[in-house]
Amino acid sequence: MAAKETPSPVLKNKDLLRDAAFINGRWIKEASEYFEVTDPASGKVIAKLPDQPISAVEEAIDVANNAFKTFKNTTPRQRSAWLRNLFNLMNENQEDLAKILTWENGKALSEARGEIKYAASYFEWFAEEAVRSYGVTIQPGNCSNRAYTIRQPVGVCGMICPWNFPSAMITRKVAPAFAAGCTIVLKPDSQTPLSALALAYLVEKAGFPRGCFNLVLSHTRTPEFGLKLCESPKVKKITFTGSTNVGKILMEQSASTMKKLSLELGGNAPFIVFEDADIDEAVEQALACKFRGLGQTCVCANRFYVQSSIIEEFSEKLAGKVKKFIIGPGLQEETTHGCLINQKAIKKVDEHAQDAIEKGAEVVLKGGPLPEIGETFYSPVILTKVPHSAKVSKEETFGPLCAIFSFDTLEEVIGYANDTNVGLASYVFSKNVDKIYTVAEALETGMVSCNTGIFSDVAIPFGGVKESGFGREGSLYGLEDYTIIKTVTIGNLPNRI
Repeated sequence: MAAKETPSPVLKNKDLLRDAAFINGRWIKEASEYFEVTDPASGKVIAKLPDQPISAVEEAIDVANNAFKTFKNTTPRQRSAWLRNLFNLMNENQEDLAKILTWENGKALSEARGEIKYAASYFEWFAEEAVRSYGVTIQPGNCSNRAYTIRQPVGVCGMICPWNFPSAMITRKVAPAFAAGCTIVLKPDSQTPLSALALAYLVEKAGFPRGCFNLVLSHTRTPEFGLKLCESPKVKKITFTGSTNVGKILMEQSASTMKKLSLELGGNAPFIVFEDADIDEAVEQALACKFRGLGQTCVCANRFYVQSSIIEEFSEKLAGKVKKFIIGPGLQEETTHGCLINQKAIKKVDEHAQDAIEKGAEVVLKGGPLPEIGETFYSPVILTKVPHSAKVSKEETFGPLCAIFSFDTLEEVIGYANDTNVGLASYVFSKNVDKIYTVAEALETGMVSCNTGIFSDVAIPFGGVKESGFGREGSLYGLEDYTIIKTVTIGNLPNRI
């Protein structure tokens, strides 16, 4: 499984690697304090960025607010052209963007390439959707009146994005905001800001007006930055991807200004395999679902529910496939799976695994830390017959622990799957179409994936229910969270001729 350390990536377009914040079309490097960005695979410092003061957020908000006054009046066709430029620029720089992403995040380069392609697709999609924001006409009860609705941009959008998909989680917010005519203040995660900064550079090159896109940086004052965005009356919308706990804080902080919110929060995805499923296919899809980003995704399977009659076969086949993983520095071409983001992530995976074992789970694949490669490398653990009292049953691991629970009946597994306060994604495997429909409609999640472990696509709405948040990103619904519906009524018209 081991792989040797690789050197820093060589970029064709070195301008993509930025070391400054971006406000009002200016790159701002000066600051009284700085923070370091490290390569999680080696621990080496790869960038030194300004740790900006609160005044930087205030400036960015003012700039975005002023820019909105004119940007909202640009034509949908013009915004579509700028978005198309961004899509083309991302494709032209795809390999460099993937290398930057892997360097700061640690995922395998093959996965990073896939993320860049996926991230760019949002600019293409919303370049097409920008010109398709429609209203409706209404006949009120009063026959002398007429009414119609129009969609208008909500205004300045505050965006707070996570580290696990440092490109895609940004583009699927930025693209619909731009398409609608909104301006942006973005705060990327301080662990992975380089992908966001590369995007800011491409926004500049794509031709968007000055002040429409602003990116602020901070490591020590992240909560204060969030509070300022939430409490500012000039910011009309907050969109956040991250933990449920932080989402609740942002929602509470936004209450004073009654902001529009879209929150994509934590998950605890069940992956259900019935005995009539194609087991080999279910195993292949489990690999793709569970171990993308080495389990550091909000929609990856956290709880595997496998019917008792096939649990041993499923577990053994899964373990056989996982043993073939090549774990190492993400920039090495032969690496199939990279590292975890930090030591805290390692500790949580280990804690959940040991807790399940102590409570009676059987070890199928031992796995564990790989200090011979580096401090953040962890080999997948596979456990079977996990008891429902285990922490992994209720908490999201966010790492390469594959916890397999046994079930016997359909009613039983639906009860297990829904026994959680979150509801983002779920997975069902069966050849019986009646069973697929029944379970899909009974599961309390915003997304149900049937007989496939990978469903992310710009064309489908992405979002959850319960404490996984609300709002939908992507798809034909994607513009809705960045617009308001205005009703115009015309009264006292003359009688019809």
